Amino acid sequence: MKPCHHTPTQDTDPALDAVSAWPVAIGAAARLSGISPKMLRHYESLGLLGAVNRTESNYRQYSLADVHTLRFIRRSRDMGFGLDAIAELVSLWHNRRRSNASVKRIAQKHRDELSQRIEALQAMQRSLDGLLNLCPGDGRPGCPILDDLAHP
Repeated sequence: MKPCHHTPTQDTDPALDAVSAWPVAIGAAARLSGISPKMLRHYESLGLLGAVNRTESNYRQYSLADVHTLRFIRRSRDMGFGLDAIAELVSLWHNRRRSNASVKRIAQKHRDELSQRIEALQAMQRSLDGLLNLCPGDGRPGCPILDDLAHP
């Protein structure tokens, strides 16, 4: 999956510019990317990050390109993409010969799935609004909300 096409001179992030020496250990990579060390190891195990260099003592060493990839993964997760889509997006991001049509297809599919989930959530909200309107909330034992939930 490597290399990442970013260089330190392209960065405008003071946190990355403040790193005095690359590569960095897992704690620094996690802090710089906004991903916990546990998730970082998980993403690596899934192949989202690619092979990470290790010291003779077998400690992981993350490059600037690795941190950029981790940030890309974090931002993709923040947008709600699933791990399969993220794997595909990371691969496309690293591929200079990619087709933006492939990227758009992935994003469109995700947006369509989000739209369906939003519609389902809105339907749930309307149902709950109706039930709340039926419930007097007067302290008596009868409850139209529970009655509705008890029926399949």
